[in-house]
Amino acid sequence: MTDERESGLRERLIDVGVELVLDEGSASVGLREIARRAGVSHGAPRRYFPTHDALLSAIARRGFEDLGARFEAAVAGAGTPRGQVEALAHAYVGYALERRGMFELMFRHDLLDSTGQATDQPALRESTLPLFGRLTELVARCRSERGGAQGADGSDAAAPPPAVTAAALWSNLHGIAQLWAWGSLQLAFAGGGLAGNDAGDGHRERLITAVLDAHLGGVGVLGAAGAVGAFGAAGLLGALGPSGALGQSGALGPSGALGPSGQSGPSGPLGPSGALGPSGALGSLGSAAP
Repeated sequence: MTDERESGLRERLIDVGVELVLDEGSASVGLREIARRAGVSHGAPRRYFPTHDALLSAIARRGFEDLGARFEAAVAGAGTPRGQVEALAHAYVGYALERRGMFELMFRHDLLDSTGQATDQPALRESTLPLFGRLTELVARCRSERGGAQGADGSDAAAPPPAVTAAALWSNLHGIAQLWAWGSLQLAFAGGGLAGNDAGDGHRERLITAVLDAHLGGVGVLGAAGAVGAFGAAGLLGALGPSGALGQSGALGPSGALGPSGQSGPSGPLGPSGALGPSGALGSLGSAAP
């Protein structure tokens, strides 16, 4: 009974620490404040957490457990490896923005390193390894489905090992989460003239998709970067752009039958103005001019 009581008190102290981090941030977490909120003596937490860092690591470990549970729930409805990676990516960024204080605590280098920490608990770093291992496994499966050791752009150049790609992918997602939380990416979108009705979730979703495409390749069947080109079903610049059948301008441009402007230019049968111009039957303005 005594051991159960001791274990229960330790878990209660961690529970209080988690609540503090979520409500007020990691800077508010201290042994004395946790003891006060838990209704125990100021010295009680020292029996379980000899140092402040040991307490913070125990709280951060809860964060990784929560994130791992979210990962499992996210991938449950995804059938393909690529779909599972996408689900993990959204879960990761979503968790970071929803639980900012915990997310920052989880990735504090001094806690992950844990060198010199006097505790009988597993190092915090060990909590991260299963999550990273899962991502690495999914990257390898995505690559296998795409045809082996090709780059994400479909080139013949050998791709880096799955662990390297997984690390790069994770780094990009972590950067999106942090920069979005700080408001930096929103400013970049606004400065680039990209702000609009979807300036919030829409832009963030596009960023995540771009990261996945960069490291895993696109999901379309008519091009490595997506469905018929880099930005969707109509190619890079519009309707079947540079890689499409309608030429560079997307609507029968320079490589198409209708000339540079996409509608009966100099190379087209209808003259420079595109609509039966000077060389056409309707004169220079294209409408029955003399």
